[in-house]
Amino acid sequence: MRAASAYPLRRIACAVGAALACTNAIAADLTLDVATMPRVATIDPRFQSYNIEMVEVTGGRFWKPYGAGGTKAELFSARTPIDLHDGRLRKLATALSPAYLRVSGTWANSTFFADTEMPPSAPPAGFKGVLTRQQWRDVIEFSRAVDAPIVTSFAISAGTRDAEGRWTSRQARQLLAFTRSAGGRIAAAEFMNEPDLPAIGGAPDRYDAAAYGRDFATFRTFMKSTAPDVAILGPGTIGTGAEARARFAVSAADADAVSYHHYGALSARCSGDRTARQALSDRWLARTGETIAVTQTLRDRLAPGKPIWLTETAETACGGNRWAATFTDTFRYLDQLGRLARAGVQVVMHNTLAASDYGLLDERTHLPRPNYWAALLWRRLMGTTVLDARVPRQAGLHVYAHCARDMPGGIALLVINNDRRMRHSLTLSAASQRYTLTSEKLVDSNVRLNGRALALGASDQMPDLNGDAAAAGTIMLAPATITFLTVANAGNTNCR
Repeated sequence: MRAASAYPLRRIACAVGAALACTNAIAADLTLDVATMPRVATIDPRFQSYNIEMVEVTGGRFWKPYGAGGTKAELFSARTPIDLHDGRLRKLATALSPAYLRVSGTWANSTFFADTEMPPSAPPAGFKGVLTRQQWRDVIEFSRAVDAPIVTSFAISAGTRDAEGRWTSRQARQLLAFTRSAGGRIAAAEFMNEPDLPAIGGAPDRYDAAAYGRDFATFRTFMKSTAPDVAILGPGTIGTGAEARARFAVSAADADAVSYHHYGALSARCSGDRTARQALSDRWLARTGETIAVTQTLRDRLAPGKPIWLTETAETACGGNRWAATFTDTFRYLDQLGRLARAGVQVVMHNTLAASDYGLLDERTHLPRPNYWAALLWRRLMGTTVLDARVPRQAGLHVYAHCARDMPGGIALLVINNDRRMRHSLTLSAASQRYTLTSEKLVDSNVRLNGRALALGASDQMPDLNGDAAAAGTIMLAPATITFLTVANAGNTNCR
């Protein structure tokens, strides 16, 4: 352990890469009273969760990762089904548990469940993909092995509809029955993925809010009689405009929990204009808060008191930008978790676990990316009781507080210095353990914890994720760094 006074602050401040200017500028000191921080929310033990898209399970065309050179990739590339028996994938997913595993996405809206051991060679009329029994068994086995109950949605395309164009439950009934027979657990389900984008999602022509509301009512009646133990989520919209609001109006009251999706922007694949330079800006980080504010307003008006789940989110839509796989996006990832937990959102499902550029893991090697290491530290340090750090809003610094996980009476702080030039300082009255994430370059896939490179060992052993001792007093925070602090003797009665 290194004492706080010996911590190489100047070296870290200057080692965050050529893109940053080494600076001596220090913002005004911030003093935190960890003993009196009030409780503001409690989150689900599986708060931090993830998606494996249905098209990953079945195989098909999904967002193509960026190749070497150039600024834009083709939209899609063909892929074989993900190997859910892969040892590294299972080990790394288990380390994030308890969690939820969401298997859904746009492609799920038109995927046919082949409830036979010999699946058809092509999708039946009205469907675009086929999910086999064996593929769903693999999902169930993965879910059980890593302690991540399934969250899903159902097909709603033309193949599921009667002569009048109304949704029928036959496909959903078969999938639920098979899941039970195979020992699986579906914890929650949305009717469809992103109903405010019906044309993209494979819905019938002119599928408006009234048609969605009619089908959602049919879905709810079916679920309550067939699978009453499965929580109904809805509407699972992607936007905040008139189309999303209309879907909320016809479904939120009948859902067990309100669900929504959030992407702050489109990626370069879909003609987005976000740059890596913008990725640490306060304006960019604030977009998460703007969307949850709209969602909370709708919830309060249409379904007061019901919990909120964010069932799909990532750096940007369409597979993420090139820097989604680097330390640059870790600021967004952790700030989003902190903001949403403080707002009382129960579950946040990152898209994806291991596909395209926004995956927590590299899709080819399943090796961890910077956001995975951030997720693992959150999982180990941040508990389910959320506190108000009572920090005045200031540019370039974001502080979130929770009761520490498995540390009665202790608190955990997440301190994000997204200022590229300014050092910040904070003062604690008690000793702490410090966990600071840095990278030689922000747009780098490598990340360091207290100066030590994070990487799996030769046999996929996890590296030590130990903190460094920090004495009571002032703690310096270098530019463009992320720091977790745990205070074992905080004396906060909310955490006993």
